Amino acid sequence: MNITVKEAAKLMNRTEQFIRIGLQRGLLPIGTAVQNPGGKYSYYISPELFEKYTGIKVETKKENIQDNQSNNSL
Repeated sequence: MNITVKEAAKLMNRTEQFIRIGLQRGLLPIGTAVQNPGGKYSYYISPELFEKYTGIKVETKKENIQDNQSNNSL
């Protein structure tokens, strides 16, 4: 399982840009950012590293985000 940049930002109450830059610069020890030959970045955020660093349980919070998104679309 992978956590998206968007999910990590919501869980940490930060912007997506904060997560991207933190991963690119190696300042957030929650995953990796890899620059492709075209200059774009791909991101991987490990649920285990995310939980260890933030103390936020991913499964519970991820379910809550998905529930909130479902409720907002009603």
